Formats: sequence, C-alpha cells, structure tokens
Amino acid sequence: MKQKLTAIIEKENDGYVSLCPELDIASQGNTIEEARDNLKEAIELFFEVASPEEIKQRLHGDIFVTQVEVAIG
Repeated sequence: MKQKLTAIIEKENDGYVSLCPELDIASQGNTIEEARDNLKEAIELFFEVASPEEIKQRLHGDIFVTQVEVAIG
C-alpha cells in the first residue's frame, strides 16, 4: 500500500532540513534531494517498526500548507 505524505524542506546553514508534518518526523541532508530521500527512509522505517496504535496516534489528518501575506514595519 502507498500513501502520499507532505514533505516540507527548508535550507538551514549549509544543508537542508525536511519534515513530514503528518507524522512529526524530520530528517536532513546536504541537498534538497538528499533531505527528501532521508525523510522518506525515516518514514518507511517508522512504518516498519511502529505499532498500529502508534501510527494511529501520530498520523494527523488533513495538513494544509499555504502562504500568508503580512505587513512588516
């Protein structure tokens, strides 16, 4: 079974940090692709070892990623 999850990746210092907000799992890498791939591996490992109860507890429903415009100054 496959499931699509959100990956948020942001630059941090000399690398990138990746986050899956549905499961609150994070990883990192030297490139965007490496951060994404490392996050995917971390998520797959979580699903391999987590109990159904833990998955149900940690898996958030709908996640919305959007932008907001704010006044500065």
